[in-house]
Amino acid sequence: MEFKPTEPLILHLQKVIHWAVRLLAILMVFVIVMGVIDVGWTLYQKLVSPPIYILTISDMLATFGAFMAVLIAIEIFINITIYLRDDVIHVKIVMATALMAIARKIIILDMDKMEPSYLYAIAAIMLATSVGYWLIHKLPRKNHEED
Repeated sequence: MEFKPTEPLILHLQKVIHWAVRLLAILMVFVIVMGVIDVGWTLYQKLVSPPIYILTISDMLATFGAFMAVLIAIEIFINITIYLRDDVIHVKIVMATALMAIARKIIILDMDKMEPSYLYAIAAIMLATSVGYWLIHKLPRKNHEED
């Protein structure tokens, strides 16, 4: 059963929120485009600095981190557009975005400079988020609709 408010103030506030989410979508596209430009510029700078046309491991890790940041921004944009379409937050997509963000953090970690407690905390977060994502996929749905 879907709740449809009839109070004029609530209806007006919902319209304001809907427009705010649209503005967030526009701003996120700007962030994505700027992120792609940054990835391209960073890669160009790494390739033309000595040794020319060679990427070191640290250069590659920095580039991977930048790529992942853009991909996370795209996932957030998808979350926004789905919210606009369905007016609900899809937990499965939010969990996938969280997993991607944690994976990005793991990819760019400098293991030589990390405290063991920090690594354990990241591992615990990754494990908890992975289990949560797995549970969302495995648990039966009451309304039997696909995301």
